[in-house]
Amino acid sequence: MTAPDPDALRRIAGECVTLVAADFGRRLDWSLGSLAELDLVCASLLAEGPLEEQRLELWWKIIGAYTGEVVIRAYGGTWISHEQAAGAFAVSALGVTAFPFALASRVLSGEPFKSLASFGRAFPAVGERARHPR
Repeated sequence: MTAPDPDALRRIAGECVTLVAADFGRRLDWSLGSLAELDLVCASLLAEGPLEEQRLELWWKIIGAYTGEVVIRAYGGTWISHEQAAGAFAVSALGVTAFPFALASRVLSGEPFKSLASFGRAFPAVGERARHPR
């Protein structure tokens, strides 16, 4: 399994910031709140129907990297390799392993009730539950 390159993933996440500003006029500031802005971008991307393959691949990559980087910055996490993250990487923070690229894929496929912002906000509660199972 390939080890993640945090610098490369940060650069990819930075491409998301640049592309969202250029194409949608929205500012992403690396905060948890910016994930709500990115949810709106995803809704705009899907407004005219499913994304074609190349466009889907691009947005999946940059949205997954940006979402992961926001969680890492907010909760002191790291990028990790994980067998469930085939073709991508996972994030470890607060004792939780999360899959931002899988979430990006689900959001970009139009799966109902999937939200990047909810993912980011729920992290502390999921971490607490993992540390203190019932």
